[in-house]
Amino acid sequence: MTTLHIVDDDEAIRDALGWLFQSRNVPVIGWESAQAFLDAWTPETTGCLLLDIRMDGMSGLELFDRLLAQGSRMPVIFLTGHGDVPIAVGALKKGARDFVEKPFNDNELVDRVIGALAFDHDQRVREAGQAGLAARIASLTQRERQVMELVVAGRLNKVIAEELGISMRTVEVHRSHVFEKMRVKTAVELTRLLTGAG
Repeated sequence: MTTLHIVDDDEAIRDALGWLFQSRNVPVIGWESAQAFLDAWTPETTGCLLLDIRMDGMSGLELFDRLLAQGSRMPVIFLTGHGDVPIAVGALKKGARDFVEKPFNDNELVDRVIGALAFDHDQRVREAGQAGLAARIASLTQRERQVMELVVAGRLNKVIAEELGISMRTVEVHRSHVFEKMRVKTAVELTRLLTGAG
């Protein structure tokens, strides 16, 4: 499981939340300020951010805006007081995942954070898979790519040979290279792989 980052300038709240999540086996790092988290953040930082909207110095909302500007897609859940609900709704429209009003139900908060951590993990796995697929496609020669497109379009080797003006044997060789490089055994697998990736 990836890590929950709790950003709250109130040490007692940070400690209480840390204990709550650790009791449910959620890895936690506490940050005493938005600036401290921002200074440590990199695009490779994984997990979920549990962020108090109101803090001394940089507010939770400012931190959220700065992270968005730097390309962060880390799921963010805001902790809000009753008066901050309109601000939290605005943050949702900008891409925050959720907000939870204080006082909150402990189990509900933990469940929402676990959902956000799972989302972050799945998103990263999907992106890694897409990057790997893009690299495999990039390894194909131009002719292999042409053959692959026609195979995915459902053309038979004979038809591909006619369309590309090459021999059937050459099509078979290219087709075999495509399957090997794309790590599939059949045209159906190849089609599924490429349509799954959009």
